[in-house]
Amino acid sequence: MSNFPSIFLSATVNQLKQRIDALSPEKKPKWGKMHAAQMLAHVNVQFQMSEGAFSAQPAPVRFIMRLLVKPMVVGPKPYKKNSPTAGAFKVAEAQDFEEQKQKLLSNLNRLLERGAAHYEGVDSPSFGKLTAKEWETLFYKHLDHHLQQFGV
Repeated sequence: MSNFPSIFLSATVNQLKQRIDALSPEKKPKWGKMHAAQMLAHVNVQFQMSEGAFSAQPAPVRFIMRLLVKPMVVGPKPYKKNSPTAGAFKVAEAQDFEEQKQKLLSNLNRLLERGAAHYEGVDSPSFGKLTAKEWETLFYKHLDHHLQQFGV
């Protein structure tokens, strides 16, 4: 199903942390408009969503999202460069790099501590209930995409 490493394994999280540590506020993206601090805030939104911080989309919207968008988001293919960003994920305002970096590291630690079983059947505001495997793919794929965006 997934072509990505398991984000629920400490070895994978440690590799991600090394890549995050290679970021700096001055690092320029290879594509896109976000600065490094905005990107960190952007990827933190995914963790907030898994915690129930966003209201569910109306049923008709969720149906369309499950049908058309979910396969791209949790599927095996990497995201394309400059893919459109959902409104809830847009971060236009300036962000504090260190604050967002520490939030991301904390989010990764919490994800690792909880393990896959915690995410089984957790509701996504856009897609409905996801399996732990779908959350695993979504978390890793999204973070990896943006770390590649910044060359780390």
